[in-house]
Amino acid sequence: MPSYCKRSQSAKRNKSVQNKLRIIAGEWRGRNLRFTDAPGLRPTPARVRETLFNWLRSDIFGSRCLDLYSGSGALGFEAASRGAKAVVQIENNPQACRYLKENTVVLSTDRIKIVNQDVFRYLAGDAESFDLVFLDPPFGKGLAVQTCQWLEDKGWLSAGAKIYLETEIGLDLTDIPENWRLLKDKTAGEVAYRLYERLAE
Repeated sequence: MPSYCKRSQSAKRNKSVQNKLRIIAGEWRGRNLRFTDAPGLRPTPARVRETLFNWLRSDIFGSRCLDLYSGSGALGFEAASRGAKAVVQIENNPQACRYLKENTVVLSTDRIKIVNQDVFRYLAGDAESFDLVFLDPPFGKGLAVQTCQWLEDKGWLSAGAKIYLETEIGLDLTDIPENWRLLKDKTAGEVAYRLYERLAE
């Protein structure tokens, strides 16, 4: 089974720092987290994370967050640092999950749950209601739209939930759920990132 991890484009150029990321703000501001050097691993860049969490500044505290295709865990850990009540990280790569669990130990937190499982298998299970979802699937595998559809159709989103979606530029998103309203969108290099709000039907 292919890993959902995503490799940084600068990995080969910057071998000494490729396995660390820094939390930008909140309780753990400035703390460095380690992540595995797995094929395809591509952590969300710091400047994109900063923009995203500026968008979400009034939505994080006390929220329940679902971090799909978690990889390095950058988005989930940043949310927890900024006051999210609970974060569930889903990642199918066992080595990546080991690093995620080690980081929760380093930070002495019980607000982050790590699930080593395929995303679609997880979403096929008993649904819980989440206020925020971070969705950053590997590029070129056709996973983004289907994952969005499953989140909506299988009952994983609270009324008014916010969904962050990070994809390759030019991806066809015409089949995104109709009741998701696009709030923000930007690009960075070859990456397009968007914030949606789920409108209650």
